[in-house]
Amino acid sequence: MELRHLRYFVAVAEELHMTRAAERLGIAQPPLSQQIQALEREIGVTLFHRIKRHIELTDAGKLFLEEARRILIGVEAAVGRARRAQDGEIGRIRVGLTESASFNSIVTGALRAYRAAFPDIELTLEEKHTTELAESLRDGTIDAAFLRPPFSAGDGLDFRLLTSESMIVALPAGHGLATERPITLSELAAETFILYPRSARPGLSDMIAAACAQAGFTIKLGQQAPQLSAAINLVAAGMGISVVPQSMRQMQPRGVVYRALKGGPTVALGLAYRKDERARTVLNFIAQLP
Repeated sequence: MELRHLRYFVAVAEELHMTRAAERLGIAQPPLSQQIQALEREIGVTLFHRIKRHIELTDAGKLFLEEARRILIGVEAAVGRARRAQDGEIGRIRVGLTESASFNSIVTGALRAYRAAFPDIELTLEEKHTTELAESLRDGTIDAAFLRPPFSAGDGLDFRLLTSESMIVALPAGHGLATERPITLSELAAETFILYPRSARPGLSDMIAAACAQAGFTIKLGQQAPQLSAAINLVAAGMGISVVPQSMRQMQPRGVVYRALKGGPTVALGLAYRKDERARTVLNFIAQLP
């Protein structure tokens, strides 16, 4: 039995007239009658009472009509879902991001735009360190990641730069440098720094250390914090100062002020993804980025 046999049967059952059903289907009437008879022989059931030029559904035919309609509706739904999946309109995408990326308006705007454009996609977010995100991309745990270079991309990963952010200084509210003017790195030479483990954020840690060295001093490290938000909270507790991406300014704990860093470094932010990516959901996500 083929789907066309069910379509032929439904047309005849609804029209209760072979000629009209044939016209509706766009085929000749004799082949349609033959197909209906072949269907009855195949399933071993009489579907129609044939009374001269008039036909009626048997009780078995009425039940078969209900089931045939249900099958055809299900097939149409399956075809529709398959086409939507092919176009990336349904499915799933797993996006990773660093903590600081979640504070950046470009990242949040991209996520919001994708959600609006593809509301039926299951979008899941996972926050990890840069090095962990790169590894998760390679092993297929996530599909794309907002992160900050450098990272060990290795073979198989691509990176699309989205923006570069200035670095700013987070200071305790009562600090002597907590004025309105920008701060130079050299003014931080005597300060105790709160930074992040190099294994988690090698780019930021190395960049800040290199910039301070170029300004003529070596960082005095007071505390390492697992997250940028934790570093800012430690600043609020008066344990030192920290240098963070500008987007972290959105985090406003009591006891912390942010100041521009004159001549300070900038840090890149972008999307990493697999070079051989074929999933339409992911390709659509990449395509809609600013």
